Amino acid sequence: MIIKLVEIYKNSSYEQQRYSLREIFLNSEHIVCLRPEPRYEKMLKEGYLPEGIDSRQEFTRVFMDRGHLGMDIVVVGSPEIVEKKVHSNKRKILKG
Repeated sequence: MIIKLVEIYKNSSYEQQRYSLREIFLNSEHIVCLRPEPRYEKMLKEGYLPEGIDSRQEFTRVFMDRGHLGMDIVVVGSPEIVEKKVHSNKRKILKG
């Protein structure tokens, strides 16, 4: 299933704002691991992340399987919230 999350990414085109937000769509079948990302909470308090993000916000590093290469991204939300999104979109097969 495809899920929509908000990614924090490094934006090199702006000098004052080092990071930006964008919506992304992920295939939840390729998610391997979710981990809390406390470093981004510190960056938020130091003013490196975009304005308007609640200071209590948590962040999650999402590890994706890409065959023999992996990929990871940081998204807005705690691992518990991301996990709920991943599992709420899975279809349940009814046997009758």
